[in-house]
Amino acid sequence: MPMRFASLGSGSRGNATLVERGATLLMVDCGFSCAEAERRLRRLGRSAAQLSAILVTHEHADHIGGVARLARRHRIPVWMTAGTAAMHRDGELPEQHGFNGHETFSIGELEIHPYPVPHDAREPCQFVFSDGAQRLGILTDAGSVTEHMVRSLDGCDGLLLECNHDPHMLATGPYSPRLKDRVGGRLGHLSNPQAAALLARLDNRRLQHLVAAHLSDKNNTPDLARQALQAVTGGGDDGLVIADQVEGFGWRELVASG
Repeated sequence: MPMRFASLGSGSRGNATLVERGATLLMVDCGFSCAEAERRLRRLGRSAAQLSAILVTHEHADHIGGVARLARRHRIPVWMTAGTAAMHRDGELPEQHGFNGHETFSIGELEIHPYPVPHDAREPCQFVFSDGAQRLGILTDAGSVTEHMVRSLDGCDGLLLECNHDPHMLATGPYSPRLKDRVGGRLGHLSNPQAAALLARLDNRRLQHLVAAHLSDKNNTPDLARQALQAVTGGGDDGLVIADQVEGFGWRELVASG
C-alpha cells in the first residue's frame, strides 16, 4: 500500500494532517475539538482509534488545541519537542514522547525527519515523512526560509507548502499594524511569493502532489496562491491542491514512479 496523506482542515481556525502507510496512521497537529476532529476523521474514512500517534509542530492553539483531549479520550501517543512540551498547558498526556528537531525517528512503517523552522514559538519544527520509497514534505508556520529547510524538502514526491498571505492584501487588510508585522515578519508565516521562491529552489522532478496550505481567509485567496505556485510549476492544475479550512482535502497517494 503506498504512502498517502489528507487534511482535516488547514488555516488559522484549526489544522490537522493525516499521513498513512499500511497500518500506520499519523496525525500532524490537531487544532480542532474532539468532536470536530472525530467528525472530520470519519469524513476521510478513518477514526481516532486508528491513530498510531499525534505529532505536534508547535504550541499555537490552531495546531495543539485539540491534541491533549483527543489523545486522552483515545489513548493516543503524542510526540513533541522539549520546547513545545514546556509550553503545553492542557494537562497530562496518556503517552508522551520527545524528539530532537534534527534527528530522524520512526513510528510503525514511517520514518520521520523533523527539521526546525523560524516561527514565533518555543521550539517549532516541521516534518518530512518517508516509507523508504516516497517522501512527503510538510511546511507551514514559518516566517522565512533557511538553507536547512531547502535541503530538507528537496526532492519530495509530495509537498504541503504554506501560502499564508498575499503581501498586498496583508498590508491593506484589517489586521492591526502589530499583527501585520508579526504575520509578515521573519518568525511569522510564508507569503505566496516566499512559497513560490522556495518551490523554485527545490528539485521537483519527483513531485506528484503539491498542496497550498494554511491560507489566511482575510489576507489571501485560493486564486492568488494558485497563481504564485503555477508560475513555478508551469501552469495547469495537475497535482496542485488548495487546502481548505473547512474541507481540508481528500486522500492523495504517492505512487512509485516507473
